[in-house]
Amino acid sequence: MTVVFYISGHGFGHASRQVEIIHALVRARPGVNVIIRSAVNPGLLQRTLTVPYELWPGVCDTGIVQASSIQHDDPATIREAAGFYSTYDERIAAEVLALGDETIDLIVGDIAPMAFEVAAELNVPSFAIGNFTWDWIYETHPGLVAELPDLVPRLQSSYRKASFALELPFSGGFEVFANRQQLPLVARRATRTKTDTRAHFGLPASGGVALLSFGGYGLPQLDFGSIDCLRDWTIVTTDRIAAPTASLPRGIQLIQETAFINSGFRYEDLVAASDVAITKPGYGIIAECISTGTAMLYTSRGDFREYGLMVREMPRYLRCRFIAQAELLAGRWNSALGALMDQPAALETMDTNGAEHAARALSARLDASRSG
Repeated sequence: MTVVFYISGHGFGHASRQVEIIHALVRARPGVNVIIRSAVNPGLLQRTLTVPYELWPGVCDTGIVQASSIQHDDPATIREAAGFYSTYDERIAAEVLALGDETIDLIVGDIAPMAFEVAAELNVPSFAIGNFTWDWIYETHPGLVAELPDLVPRLQSSYRKASFALELPFSGGFEVFANRQQLPLVARRATRTKTDTRAHFGLPASGGVALLSFGGYGLPQLDFGSIDCLRDWTIVTTDRIAAPTASLPRGIQLIQETAFINSGFRYEDLVAASDVAITKPGYGIIAECISTGTAMLYTSRGDFREYGLMVREMPRYLRCRFIAQAELLAGRWNSALGALMDQPAALETMDTNGAEHAARALSARLDASRSG
């Protein structure tokens, strides 16, 4: 049986959680054929997927264009959305034609609206999985509705064609789906001990370790020489940085992303081995911090509707503290890190086995399709 995953290329969170769902689905149904349609960096899939899959690279939606890891480019966001959706019908037709030679049993969208249009045209069931919809994001994004008044209703029309929706925690916009159920957190969970991970990557066995985690953009504007906490903390990152590795101050360690390939260690092991993740709030890193018990020092990420929801909800499940962008980029971290470590643990816990729940729901739908 064949399942096609349409995965948004906006950030790493969409892909990282679908990797966990794909793993769980293949465990439940060995031999299922997985096709991934996405513009996500192929290297991310190569580093994290351990089951066979076929990647059909390409853009399947538009998200928010980032000028940097912590700033959005609003005019470019509008231009990209306008360009993509001006040929939406033609894109859908091309997808249907491309999949016409395949026997498709199920289509999953996270959270590309196109997925559900394609599924409807092919007359196959479709599942939406995510924590927000793009129409919900775009409703309040600066200038977008004024420039593209027909876009939000068009996306809502696409979403309404989904057969079913699995709604993750920290969600917004899922009212558009007629049939939906809530899903526990889909989170990447560490498989190696803190001791083993620190030893493998040459991190100190004791003492504070903070993981700088800003994704593919990194923080190239950060002056590593200005960081004020290096006497008490080791800062580790896999991000792209502007400073040459040889010039990094003592206490800063850069781990190349290739170090995770065939190593037996994954990024979530590094999260678990750290006392704090210094980051911006996004689904993927929040889920990993919750699953590993790692604290979060977070900064703002521009005018993005999900940010407000995350900041409001995550203190219930995660020890976290805000640091202003100016303080972050100036390297004035020591006070915030100390205050964060003095905070009590979060009061509530959250299930992190959403991937297994999702796999059971998808597998049941496959069984229903086969019997039908």
